[in-house]
Amino acid sequence: MSGLGKLRVAVIGAGAAGLCAARHILARQDLFTPPVVYELTKYVGGTWVYEDRVGHYDNGLPIHSSMYRDLRTNIPKEVMSFPDFPFAAHLPSFVHHTEVRKYLEQYCDHFRLWDHIRFGTMVDTVNPVKEESRWKGLAWDVTTSDGVDRSLSIKERFDAVMVCNGHFYDPYIPAIPGLEKFKGMLMHSHDYRSAEPFEGKSVVLLGAGLSGLDISMELSSVNAKVILSHGQQPLTCPLPPGVEQAPPVARVLDDGTLEFKDGNQAMPEVFLFCTGYNFTFPFLNKEVGVQVKDHLVFPLYKFLIPPAYPSLFIVGICRAICPFPHFHVQSQFIMSVLEGSFPLPSREEMEKDIELDIAARRARGIATRHILKLDSEQWAYNDHLAQLGGFEPLPRYWSNLYESNKVFRARDMLNYKTHNYAVLNETDWMVQNLQGQQLPKPQLKHM
Repeated sequence: MSGLGKLRVAVIGAGAAGLCAARHILARQDLFTPPVVYELTKYVGGTWVYEDRVGHYDNGLPIHSSMYRDLRTNIPKEVMSFPDFPFAAHLPSFVHHTEVRKYLEQYCDHFRLWDHIRFGTMVDTVNPVKEESRWKGLAWDVTTSDGVDRSLSIKERFDAVMVCNGHFYDPYIPAIPGLEKFKGMLMHSHDYRSAEPFEGKSVVLLGAGLSGLDISMELSSVNAKVILSHGQQPLTCPLPPGVEQAPPVARVLDDGTLEFKDGNQAMPEVFLFCTGYNFTFPFLNKEVGVQVKDHLVFPLYKFLIPPAYPSLFIVGICRAICPFPHFHVQSQFIMSVLEGSFPLPSREEMEKDIELDIAARRARGIATRHILKLDSEQWAYNDHLAQLGGFEPLPRYWSNLYESNKVFRARDMLNYKTHNYAVLNETDWMVQNLQGQQLPKPQLKHM
């Protein structure tokens, strides 16, 4: 970046990823002008801002929140935090969502981010512009409008753009033959807020990810009869009362009956989809060539950078990850790219890297729709970015504690959130049950 002067970076979204991006830009005032963070709502926190209503706000804008009223985190706070900003020590390991929102507001206080966020601002278009004097000969025109009055439009130019718009607000409904024939209540977990409206009802809940498991437990508490329909290996841990498992729903018959893949049938009052979300970047110029197909966003070098437009960064699209530290690592890597401490390979080399990486994942039997689902591979990915960017990797205890919590959850989904963890040093930690007894750590497969 030598000779270019300070770089001006736009950040789209003031959820956890956008706030983390802004924090790292602001920390390098020798290299960057203060960030401009665009946020559609009046709040920071993104998906962690609970909204009791569903559908649309009074101003016609869609309600993006997918948070439900009683959600507590499924990741212990000891590894859920940003590495440079721990949660308050007095909190339990598994906190209510209101504590996460409060934590993100405190992160803004601590790193003095508030003045750099433009609330109530819709990003309409992000267009690349060739400009030789800019970084990599490229600039970006970002056109925004007032979230309410769309006629008030502003265009600004930046050297780089970090897209942090989240991916928990556009519900994915799988194509099930005959779905339009279902006669009961059809809904996605995006619109689920609390269990009481489902008291005593029969529910087929499709999807046994973390939200599906959580919601099935909530429904059990109000005596709903739940069929947890999913295509994973059958759960072996104790299930809540009134919850049974079934294979995926194969089709809906003419009379509205659901037929499962094993031929069994059910006619529930409610068909609830816990099937995840679509990626969407409606503001990105098609010329940039970022595509979404079968839940894969591509082509992106290191799941971040389109090779043809290397000053655009799409942050936080990987799934089944420990999100805040992941954003922390990605943001630092992006800083190393922009400052030049990690010189990007050529466009052709980056494209080859993407091709080889995806081919290697497919060779291991990973379906296209799961390529972004890093799970236990996230630790090698994070360390790889730290090595390339020349910054501190996450402390060694991080991956071990996170993976151990997954084992406890698989053993006992009903009670694992009663555990409390403590970090002892850079490499070690301990866990206690509700009675204060120290629990043995699970034996983990080598990651």
